[in-house]
Amino acid sequence: MDRSALTERERSVVRLVARGWTNRQIAAELDLSIATVKRNLANIMIKWDCANRTEVAIRVVQREARVS
Repeated sequence: MDRSALTERERSVVRLVARGWTNRQIAAELDLSIATVKRNLANIMIKWDCANRTEVAIRVVQREARVS
């Protein structure tokens, strides 16, 4: 199993993080608790070896640039 692979929910969260949304906005959009959003974001940071949400957003932009 690819350790960097994200779940469907994590992919939803990461797309919104890359758009600059707050945890509260993401929680409202995806009908999740803020704690769940934070947990998903923490899992993403572990999987992608990122120190913060800004690094996560940068990774998303880099991945999208490679796909385009």
